[in-house]
Amino acid sequence: MGRAHEVRAASMAKTAAIKSKLYSRFGKELYIAAKSGVPDPDMNLTLKRKIAEAKSNQVPADVIKRAIEKAKGGSDENYDEARYEGFGPGGSTVIIDCLTDNTNRSYTNVKTCFNRCRGAKLVNAGGVSYNYENDGIFEFPYTDEDKMLEALMEADVDVQDVSVNDGVMTVKTTFADFGKAQDAIEKLIPGVEFSRCETAMLPNEYVDLTDPEDIESYHKLMDMLNDVEDVNKVYSNVRIPSEEE
Repeated sequence: MGRAHEVRAASMAKTAAIKSKLYSRFGKELYIAAKSGVPDPDMNLTLKRKIAEAKSNQVPADVIKRAIEKAKGGSDENYDEARYEGFGPGGSTVIIDCLTDNTNRSYTNVKTCFNRCRGAKLVNAGGVSYNYENDGIFEFPYTDEDKMLEALMEADVDVQDVSVNDGVMTVKTTFADFGKAQDAIEKLIPGVEFSRCETAMLPNEYVDLTDPEDIESYHKLMDMLNDVEDVNKVYSNVRIPSEEE
């Protein structure tokens, strides 16, 4: 019973940490979006889209409201975007996007993560990102692929892919057409609720990790990066067949 309690407590603590990181990430992104224009989603399209993305990630309404109110209050916080790239265990690749008020700190912390993980090292900008595509991704309940494609084409959206699985449609677009795609989907399906609504770096090819030491090192690297406060998003081309359902 004691051991079971410890396992549950550890699992709950990890879940809480993941949520805290997610809320912190969106807090920064919403603040930046609100500061970029009028802090009102009805008059700030960037903020409106970021709110939709936050909601699709189950970010609580009070977290969204606090970020917008912070921007309205005239806070002078500033965040810079910083991207770092590197190789992970087993020849895998990793891209790390940061939002930071101190780029020297973020670089040092990210570099430390790579230095402490077997088979990992940072590389210069463009060293691995050339093999990724920056796409827009939407997931939502809908099944009519023909009607969706027609709506997206009418909106002049560069569609990468449309698919349906178990009543959930996935739409992939180019990064440049993310906003147009969201507008077209919302126009076709009023009140649509996205389960995913974001831009992401997607690899052109994947690396399967099968060596136990590589898998352990990869998980260590991901855990360490996610613990870095400035890290906003982490992308990789890793697949672990033994952990897939």
